[in-house]
Order: sequence, then structure tokens, then C-alpha cells
Amino acid sequence: MLGEYRISGRRASEIAASVERGVGSGDLAPGHALPPMRELASLLGVNPNTVAAAYRTLRERGVIETAGRRGSRVRSSPASTARGSLRIEAPPGVRDLGEGNPDPALLPDLDEALAAAARSYARQPGMYGDAPVLPGLAAFARAAMDADGVPAGPLAVASGSLDAIERVLSAHLKPGDAVAVEDPGWGGLLDLVPALGLRAVPVALDEEGPLPGQVERVLRAGARALVVTDRAQNPTGAAVSGRRAAELRTVLAEHPDVLLIEDDHGHAIVDLPLHPLAGVTERWALVRSVAKAYGPDLRLAVLTGDALTVDRVTGRQRLGPGWVSTLLQRTVVHLWTSGAVDAAVIARSYGERRQALIDALDARGVPAYGRSGMNVWVPVSDETGTVARLLHSGWAVAPGARFRMDSPQGVRLTVSPLTATDIAPLADAVAAAVGPVRPVSYG
Repeated sequence: MLGEYRISGRRASEIAASVERGVGSGDLAPGHALPPMRELASLLGVNPNTVAAAYRTLRERGVIETAGRRGSRVRSSPASTARGSLRIEAPPGVRDLGEGNPDPALLPDLDEALAAAARSYARQPGMYGDAPVLPGLAAFARAAMDADGVPAGPLAVASGSLDAIERVLSAHLKPGDAVAVEDPGWGGLLDLVPALGLRAVPVALDEEGPLPGQVERVLRAGARALVVTDRAQNPTGAAVSGRRAAELRTVLAEHPDVLLIEDDHGHAIVDLPLHPLAGVTERWALVRSVAKAYGPDLRLAVLTGDALTVDRVTGRQRLGPGWVSTLLQRTVVHLWTSGAVDAAVIARSYGERRQALIDALDARGVPAYGRSGMNVWVPVSDETGTVARLLHSGWAVAPGARFRMDSPQGVRLTVSPLTATDIAPLADAVAAAVGPVRPVSYG
């Protein structure tokens, strides 16, 4: 039944650890059936209750699943998860504030960048065996990270932030490991973690980032990794302050074996400084995507980290897609070096719209949050009712269920489609839709 792999152990913790080692090594593949509890107990010479306790622990950690008479099997990664489907389709005549897209008017024209990339490619086409990261892209990205105080480290390129985060998590963790994530947090990440067979553990946050006490609690409880959004946190707009960064670095210093992943997707669209946490733990990575400032269809993110992490990421990448297209990399290099976007202008544009909406809601007695980025988070008492009432009023917003684990209910409004004349009618509609709101905070 289990091939050459033999489960061992006398205590429940030892048996569970043995199964986890088999899953981590690949000897126990997803979907592989485990022995019935009594059969394994007989093989190991232990009480069936001991095996039952081990299997219960493995289920709680997300390593195995039990389906009645079919017994227990190593958990398979789900083909899809639910959060991506929790979106509101905006019918004709309804303004869509739920998709989280940037303002197309702030995205650069790609004509010249694509033409320049094509000319460069004509002189030196990309071939098998070439370096996976163009020297020009690496130099520019590294210089920008140096200026922001990101520790030195090698660079890799991935197909967007989520691809980069997936590769980093897979480089170090095994099924059942716990990953500390912000709550509310990015729905894509909250879907990704269980899809990898990992366990998402919620960490509350406020406008300055994850709460240090919460981070300390989950790390002491055994979380193997922590994912932090440095700026423009989705959906709340939180940004890690200098004070909060110092507090979090102190916590992380007590857990040097924890994998730290920082998502700085707000780079080039916010005017708040970066306060990196990297460098305290042995294994870390910082990811920067070009999606928000240059366009979601430019599927490119740069990541840096400690040498082992980046080496594992690039090594596994070679066995899959191989590399991110150098045509795409050349296009991004041209956009960067030509100053195709003005980060200050973008930050000011989103900031003015975001603050105007927050102020208008505040004037109507509705608390709202959005320190940076393009989103505003509104706590509500009845999420489903609020979304439905706003849709009836002509506004489609993102339900908080896409982003929440244990945090209170809320809705996310993306300000990028808004004009100055939209603010007052939108605030009126939100105030009417939320009704009486208890004074709660997402932290």
C-alpha cells in the first residue's frame, strides 16, 4: 500500500512526524492511501487510539484527509478554491469598484517599450542557456532595492507576485506547515496557501501593518512562515511604518528559522517609504511586481532574498517554465529606464481619491480605512446586505469574504475608477447601505 516507505513511531507525535517526513520527501504522494488505523497500530505494536490521535493531528495540520470508509489519504492540492469566485458581476449601468484594477489612464503607453524590446531582441535573441535575468533588469531592480534599504541578495524574476510567493513557499515548506497571513488579506494568497497543502493562520493588522503581539503568538505556536504586505495592503491599504517595522524585527529576531516573505506590490504607486523587515531571519524574500504601476498584463515580478532561497526558486523554475520571457524583461527595463511613469503623480492621484472618499464617509458617520494604495476598506455589520444594497444603488463592490478569515465583516472599494464628482454620491450610497455600524476596527 505504501510502497517502500514505512511509517514508524511509538507515540502519536512520532507517528505523525513520520508521515509528514514521507509527504515532505515525496515518498507519500498526494492521494496516497494510509493504512487503516488498526492495521497500522498492529504493525507498530501500539494502541489503535495512538494511531487515531496521530491521524487526527495530521488532519488538523492539513496533511491528510479522511473520507469515511475510504479511509485516510495524503491530502491533494485542490484544483480551485472558493475566494476567487466571490466577486460581484457589475451589470450594465453599474459602476464596478470591486475588481481592484489600476486606473488605465495612469498606465504607460507600451508602444515604444515594446518596439525597443523588439529591436533589442533582433540584435540578440533569447536562447536556451542564457541567464534567466537580464543584466539591465537586475542592475536597475537591485539599485532601487538598495535605495530602499533592502538587504543585499541575488535576484530572480517570476510571473507576478503570486507566482513568486508560491515558489518561495514551495522552496522551504511541506504540506501541513502553518503560514501566518494578514487578516483581512489578499484573497489570492489566502487561496494559494491551502492549495499548496499548507495551513493559513490569521494575523490581525491595523493601519501600520501586522500587530506584533499577534505575530509573536502565531510564531510561538509553530508557524513556519510569515507573509507581510509592506505597503498598499490589499484590502485595507495598511502600510508598515518605521515604528511597526522595528517592533516586528524584534519579534522575528526571536524566530530566526521562520521564512519571511515581503510583498511590496505598492512600489511605484505609493509615496510612503519602505521599511523592510528582511535580514533578521535566515530565510527571506522580498517581491516587487510591476502590475499596479505598469499594467496587470505585464506578468513580471522581481524577487530578492537569501542565497539559498533564490537558488531553490530559480532551480525549480528551470524545471518548469525555465525563465520569464526576455522580451517581457526588455520591455520592463525600457519602461523603468525611460521614466514611463511618475510614481509621485500616481501616488498623489490615488491618494487624493482615497482620502476624499474616506473623508466623505467620515462626514456621514461611516468609518473607513486606506492609508496607501488604491483601496478603501469599510467595516460593516451585514456584508451581504451591504453589497446587495450598493449594487441596487448602482455600485458594485468587493465582498469582504474574499479577504477575511477571522476578522470582522467589511467591503472593499477600489478608488481607481472614481472621479471627484463620484465621491459624494458614492459616500451617500455607502452610508445608506451599511446602516448602523458598530465601532470596529479591522485590527
